[in-house]
Amino acid sequence: MNIRVALAAALFACSLAGATQAEPYPVKTVTIIVPASAGGVVDRMARTLAPQLAAAWGNQVIVENKPGANNQIGAEYVARANPDGATLFLSPESTFVVNPYVYSKLQYKLSDFAPISGLFSIYQCLCANPAFPANTVAELIALAKSKPGSINYGTFGVGSSGHLNMEMFSKMAGVKLTAVHYKGAAPATNDVIGGHIQLISVAIGSAVPQMKGGKLKALGVGSPKRLAKLPNVPAVAETVPGYEAASWFGLFGPAKMPRPLVDRINADVRQIFEKPEMKKFLDVQFFEPMTDSPDEFAAFIKTEGTKWSKVAHDAGIKLD
Repeated sequence: MNIRVALAAALFACSLAGATQAEPYPVKTVTIIVPASAGGVVDRMARTLAPQLAAAWGNQVIVENKPGANNQIGAEYVARANPDGATLFLSPESTFVVNPYVYSKLQYKLSDFAPISGLFSIYQCLCANPAFPANTVAELIALAKSKPGSINYGTFGVGSSGHLNMEMFSKMAGVKLTAVHYKGAAPATNDVIGGHIQLISVAIGSAVPQMKGGKLKALGVGSPKRLAKLPNVPAVAETVPGYEAASWFGLFGPAKMPRPLVDRINADVRQIFEKPEMKKFLDVQFFEPMTDSPDEFAAFIKTEGTKWSKVAHDAGIKLD
């Protein structure tokens, strides 16, 4: 009799497990938190990915912008969220591979998140207001050396890629430039266009439309050599050997998300990135896809942390 009861209990437990695994995801609206202002690279990617995920999941996926403090506001919000998959985080690399080495007091850590997948990388472009007197990287360097500290540039926040890449440029070129910090790439770019600041290192996808409209001029791209799509724009490395400026972006969830759920979202994202319309979007924006498994993405983040911690240390960037 005891054997029959045990078997019945085991069968019942299995049926419950099967029912749990079969539960649909998501069971409610999913919010993708973007730690930057609307209009920038991260925001555009999130708003392109959201409807694709909504179609795959048969449920609403919305984007919510929480800019400020170099992504800390958005990151802290997600770190405290329920790990049920209803809150996701689309973030640039600085949140995880720069902030921990720049800020002495940070209200989150990498272990507060579940890396889901890398999404894409993009080279940055060194751009100036059209009225800026320098038209080449060599001319910029000469002008900066003649007037140390008088030329300013916009960043997306202290320790952001737009900040560190320009600090790296300053050190490699032997010049002194002045940083002006914003809450996102869009407002910083707008102030370059408006002539309030002079330079910015910004994603190529954001720069090209403004370049075509005559609102920005490109001094150089952060790729090792000239890009086939922009053959007339020299690489900064042609003047400053070894210089390379790129950013990457990934999708995260709160820590303790069930691994089957992480794998499910990862698989759906990778499938979306194989679609012709997504490949076209990436191509137009100059984005390079970098989707991978959660484990591969986690390992990549650790490697990047080692790299950027040195850059931040060498630049002497340290904040409370």
